[in-house]
Amino acid sequence: MFPIRYNRALVQRPDPKRVDRAARLKILALDTSTEYCSAALWIDGEERQCLEHAGQRHSQLLLPMVDRLLGEGGLSLRSLDAIAATVGPGSFTGLRIATAVGQGLAFGADLPVVPVGTLEALAEGCESVEVAAALDARMGEVYFGAFRRRASDVDVVVAPILASPDAVPLLPAGTWVGCGIGFDRFGAALTARVGSIQILHDRHPEARCVARIAARRLATGERHAADALVPLYLRDKVALTTAER
Repeated sequence: MFPIRYNRALVQRPDPKRVDRAARLKILALDTSTEYCSAALWIDGEERQCLEHAGQRHSQLLLPMVDRLLGEGGLSLRSLDAIAATVGPGSFTGLRIATAVGQGLAFGADLPVVPVGTLEALAEGCESVEVAAALDARMGEVYFGAFRRRASDVDVVVAPILASPDAVPLLPAGTWVGCGIGFDRFGAALTARVGSIQILHDRHPEARCVARIAARRLATGERHAADALVPLYLRDKVALTTAER
């Protein structure tokens, strides 16, 4: 049995019409960008999620999660308004799984898609206004981005980059928190670079957060063809040479 979380949480918007549009959407969201695998349904403002520590089993877990969520929600793919998925950065193999599954389901059901950045989804899971998100990119580097929450949306303060922990961009003045496995593993180096920052440990991207972001974007009219779900790797090189090691 997959662990499933039921959360009732509407995206809060200052525009009542936009809140209503988001609340009446039905969205399937996918995330396989890290060692966790998750799928979520946004059903008229209610969140339902399957989440499991997958290791290398994302391809085995994802579609059964989707089937379970749709079945328990009493929905078919064609009754959805859109499919959303994290496109990166993150695990090369993981990103290919979520984008391929998302594309295939969207093509088959003739649905639009919403690509969502992994770091933005990670930051969405934190309640703080100013969030720096970091993932371990291997080879002593991190994927890093920073976001500031507003009443109506989220501003990108530092666009996602690949950098060593001691070379990430400096953050503007504010009350920042850090989250993600990058901070768990390189917290000392990152805080030495960006200054004092509260680290929220054991945070990872989740599909329910992808669904929230997608609901906001769909409410503003954003929609893409299925082939827009393309992995964003940020890195071309996947291993160090013998000399570099």
